[in-house]
Amino acid sequence: MNFKFYLRLCIFLYITIFLGSNQLFAQVFEIKGRIVDSETQEYLEDVSVTLRGTAFGVKSVAGGNFSLENVIEGKYILSLNLEGYNSYEQVVKLNKNINLGDIYLVKYGAEGSGAALQKTIRATNITNLFNDRPNMLGGNMVYGIAPEPAKVEGNYYLDKKWNTASLLLYRDQKLLEGFRARYNIVANQFELMEPESNLISIMMGLRVQNFVWVDSAYKVPRYFVNGMDFLDEGSPISGFFEVLVDGELPLMRRTEAIFKESNYNTALMVGNRNHQILKRNTYYYLEGKNVIEVPTNRKKLFALFGDKAEEMEQFVNQNSLPTREPSALFQIFTHFNSQFDGFQPIMSQLLDQK
Repeated sequence: MNFKFYLRLCIFLYITIFLGSNQLFAQVFEIKGRIVDSETQEYLEDVSVTLRGTAFGVKSVAGGNFSLENVIEGKYILSLNLEGYNSYEQVVKLNKNINLGDIYLVKYGAEGSGAALQKTIRATNITNLFNDRPNMLGGNMVYGIAPEPAKVEGNYYLDKKWNTASLLLYRDQKLLEGFRARYNIVANQFELMEPESNLISIMMGLRVQNFVWVDSAYKVPRYFVNGMDFLDEGSPISGFFEVLVDGELPLMRRTEAIFKESNYNTALMVGNRNHQILKRNTYYYLEGKNVIEVPTNRKKLFALFGDKAEEMEQFVNQNSLPTREPSALFQIFTHFNSQFDGFQPIMSQLLDQK
C-alpha cells in the first residue's frame, strides 16, 4: 500500500473517530418551563417553543408545560410564539438541566411588556442573600427578609389610552377608519381594536404613511407622519413624528421610550427601587425632506426664520417666551407660520405626552 495513501487514511479515520466521539460523549441537558397568560394567569397550550437557529422545537401542552430534551451544552435563544400574543425571547446558557419556571406572555392589547416583566423579575433567593451577607447587613436583610422585587413603571405606548383613529396606508393609499388604536414606540407597531367585536389586530408601522387620532382626553385631533418619508442626515427614520404646526416651516415632535434600570442600593437603601420606562420628546423643524433638531441657541433659532428673524426675536421678547420650553416653541412656530396665506392651525395649544 502506498505510504502517503496510508497516512491520509489514518488521519481521516482519526479525525472521524475523534469528532464522532466528541458528539457521542457531548453532554446533553433539558430545558423546561411553564407558559402563562400575563393577565388572566391561565396556562397556555400550543405555544411554539423553539431554540432559534436550531432544529429543537416543541409545543406547550396541558398546564402550559414544555420540555426540550437532549439539547447539547451551549448558549441559545429561547423563542416563544402564540397567535394573539407578543413574541417572547430569552437567552439561555445551558450547562445543566434548567427549569425556567413560569414565563408570561402578553396578549395584544394588554398594558404592554411591563406587566410581564414585573412577573418575571423574581426576588433574589433568600438563601443566596444569607450567603452573600453572612452578617445580614444592609437593607431589610437585617430582619432576614428578602427585598421586594423590582417592578417596571411606565409603558412603551405613545399614548396608552385607546384613541379613535384613521390610518392611511402606503399600499394603494387605502384608508382605515373607525378603529381604536394604540402605537407601541419601541416595536413600531399599531394595536388596532375593531369597533364592533373589540378584537385586537397588529399592524407594523412601516405600512402606515400617516395617521390621525382623536385624543381621548382633550377631544382634539392629532396628526402623525411616518419618518420613512423624511431624512435625518441623509437616512430614513424609523417611527412617527407628530406634526404640531404645519405651514411654511413645520414644527414636529418625536417621542422615544427609554428603559432605565433600577439604581437602588440595597446596602444603603437609596436610589430608585423600580425600573422605569421614560418618554423623551425631541423637537424638529422640516426643511424640504430633512428633519433637523430645533436649536437651543437663541441666535441659531431666530436664523431659521430668514428675513423675519428680527421680527420673530421681537415677538419672543415682547411675550417673554423661554425658547427652550416646548410650549414657547409651539407659540413661536405658530406665529411665524400664521403670517403666510393658507395657514390653518392643527391645534390651539401644545398637548403634553402622557
